[in-house]
Amino acid sequence: MSENVFEVENLGLYYLGRFGDKTHAVTDVSFSMKKGEILGIAGESGCGKSTLVSGLMGMCIPPLYPEKGDVRVRVGDHMESLMHRKLEDVRANVLFQYGYAWGTNNKANEGFDNADGMKLAEANVVLSNLFCCLEATVGRQFYGDENSAVMYFGPTHYNAEGINLARALDAAKISYSDDFKSFTMIAGKVADLSDGEDEFTRDSAIYGADLKLNLTDAVSLQAYGYDLRNVQFFESGVWADTDKNIGFYGAKLAFNPEAALLSVEYARNFEGNRLVKEHHDTGYMVKADGAIDFEAVTARAAFLYSNGNFFAFGNYRPGLLFGDPMKGGIFDYTEDGVRMFNVGFDFKPYEKWTVSLDGYTFQSRFAHHTATFEADLTAKYAHNEYVELFAGVGYAKYGNEGEYKAEFGKDNTKGQLGMLIKF
Repeated sequence: MSENVFEVENLGLYYLGRFGDKTHAVTDVSFSMKKGEILGIAGESGCGKSTLVSGLMGMCIPPLYPEKGDVRVRVGDHMESLMHRKLEDVRANVLFQYGYAWGTNNKANEGFDNADGMKLAEANVVLSNLFCCLEATVGRQFYGDENSAVMYFGPTHYNAEGINLARALDAAKISYSDDFKSFTMIAGKVADLSDGEDEFTRDSAIYGADLKLNLTDAVSLQAYGYDLRNVQFFESGVWADTDKNIGFYGAKLAFNPEAALLSVEYARNFEGNRLVKEHHDTGYMVKADGAIDFEAVTARAAFLYSNGNFFAFGNYRPGLLFGDPMKGGIFDYTEDGVRMFNVGFDFKPYEKWTVSLDGYTFQSRFAHHTATFEADLTAKYAHNEYVELFAGVGYAKYGNEGEYKAEFGKDNTKGQLGMLIKF
């Protein structure tokens, strides 16, 4: 019987996203080949054929990483592994950003000569396959989902109605993931990158955990909790400490079959000298999202409801004009809370093009006054997986609730044009 000349054993490969999220591309592939045999790999577009071949050749170039298994080829009378993972198990990330590069956006109008605008946004070391099952990230890092309404530290793309400089954490993070579950724990400090706009949490320590369970192929359940210590606020010209603990916890249930999405999320604040101490008026938020894909057209809908004092680190800023619906862009909803409805459609006329049409209504949760309406038309061109061009125009008809900011007027139109580059 002839000996094997090529062996693959439980090979697993994944792509690592910019903020540490993993996309499993190849899972538990095993086979062997003898001299003279030919093996064909067939499958639909995007199923992982090219990724598998890269792994078989030992060419796991970031963002592609080996997760488990081995690939061996016969050299003389012995089998030699192609999966040299020692260096790939350790990697470093360093990112600087400059927040005032464009003329009048610079407070001193000095362009790149203003060194105060240069920030160290990210600087960390990542250890993969720690104890053969964990991943550890230590240092200044981004964290969370960019579209999350409750937890995200990182750069904001597209919408300019928000903090220009990215937020980050100086922290240690431990994560574990498999096909059924993923679990993350983080402990650290909120990094001050926003030139004073995040003074509320400028010296706060943060501790948290996030658990996600894939109950079926289409149903997932996520639960999380985050606690901040030594949160400060500025009052009467001095910094003062708030209650020892302030934070939030929540859960999200998602149903995601092949061509649809439905999710519901609930989050609530806690505060006090104990870890969890709720008052009757602590903040809370409810958010629901739905989408149906009709191939060339995707229909979307979203609903957000929060009471006035809900506090979190979300990055949900729908629309081109309004900004953060829970903190208020044109109107300040921090006292009353907000109700927001969104209906949108994504069209894909060509392979790399996406054209989106969205309508929004924003209103205080008590609905004492007329709502604000906004309509946006945006277009995105994906040059490749790292570079995207985008343009958009939006129109808002402001309601008569509260006092709108005088510089905006009763109605407003905004255009947006730019290029998104991912490193």
